[in-house]
Amino acid sequence: MKSNTDCRPPRVAGTAPVTPASPNSAAVAPLATETRSADLQPCARHAPLLRLQPEQPKSKEIIMPKTNLSAAFVREATCPAGKRKIDYYDQSITGFVAEIRSSGGKTYYLRYQDPHERQRQLRIGSAADITFDQARKKAIQLRSQVVLEGDPAAEKEARRAIPTYGELAVQHLAYAKSYQKSYSSTEINLRVHILPRWSKLKLTEIHQKDVAIWLAQKGGEGLAPATVEKIRVLFHRSFELARRWNVVGSVTNPVKGIPRMRIENARERYLSRDEIRRLLRVCEASINPQLKYIVALLILSGARKSELLFAKWDHIDVERQLWLIPTSKNGKHRYVPLSQAALTIIDQLPKFDNCPWLIPNPETRQPFVSFKHSWETARDAAGLKGLHVHDLRHTAASLMAAASIDLYTIGKVLGHQNIGSSQRYSHLANDKLLAAVEAGAAKMKGVLLPAF
Repeated sequence: MKSNTDCRPPRVAGTAPVTPASPNSAAVAPLATETRSADLQPCARHAPLLRLQPEQPKSKEIIMPKTNLSAAFVREATCPAGKRKIDYYDQSITGFVAEIRSSGGKTYYLRYQDPHERQRQLRIGSAADITFDQARKKAIQLRSQVVLEGDPAAEKEARRAIPTYGELAVQHLAYAKSYQKSYSSTEINLRVHILPRWSKLKLTEIHQKDVAIWLAQKGGEGLAPATVEKIRVLFHRSFELARRWNVVGSVTNPVKGIPRMRIENARERYLSRDEIRRLLRVCEASINPQLKYIVALLILSGARKSELLFAKWDHIDVERQLWLIPTSKNGKHRYVPLSQAALTIIDQLPKFDNCPWLIPNPETRQPFVSFKHSWETARDAAGLKGLHVHDLRHTAASLMAAASIDLYTIGKVLGHQNIGSSQRYSHLANDKLLAAVEAGAAKMKGVLLPAF
């Protein structure tokens, strides 16, 4: 009977029997070198002594089926059972792929490595929408771009990233709202005039010729030349902001180079002394208790309506007879000199507790949003139908011009940036001009012939 402690290795076929070594043995017969590890089955007692090398896992190879793609091959190709899709690579055009899906759909692609050695893929089209020859021709074209160090996928992404004008307009309005006092005018012109025509077009789809024709049509619709010019400037501003912000597709400004329309709509409506008297009289009886102060101060100061409506008590320096306007139309602060008559009216203004505004709406204690109804009622009652609030500013300038005040000084009082804006009042300074020519004529006394 065999002992349980007999742990001799089993005999391997084709080898000599292994005899245990005795104390008197001089040598032990070696094991055959051809013994396979699978034939060695040591007992548990000697298992730690025999460590078998673990088998290395075989690396998985990505197999990309290659074939000579053709219309017939793609038409007959199917996806192997158990797979979601399979890609067949063309042997003649590098990266040209036909993707065959289990659903039966088939799509052509071009795959390549971009300049940064990243795998990119461009969808050429579905086999249901384009022919094989069309797909192959497009693949050749795209492959040529890749060979010439192009990146058609990146170029396609860049085209998709170009925003529409509507998207740019949202950014423009948000920016304008942060600093413009006349934001409502900007918003109205964009919403009413510009967006209906251009909002859905990408920036690169808007061209100068089309913009020029559109602006001409706006003039033909009955809009005043000044309004059309405001629209042109606003549209131009959008593209300039896009360039400043490095918006994709804003390399060129399609509005740039389009000449501004000739504007000859400067109003020359001035009130005479009698008309001023009639207007102030009816303003006294207005249901708006502040109207008489507003009209009088506009005539005496030559300020703009918005400048007066947003004036604060802190802006008035009675001692120096100055009115500070923190932000004028051109974005800069300016000082308006106040006559004694203007200071007298300011002294009569009603004051409201915790209200900083000079002439607020008595009901809201905030600046007037509008006083159009009370103004038109008083204007018509005075027999001055068609008179605009802004004509009171012209009246102030005309009164100064008639008093022989030079145009430069008038411009400074009104806050004009250039002397050209004050030229419209030059003919009103007739007394000073007449005195000038009379002085010149006096120097010619005795020089002219008797016939003259």
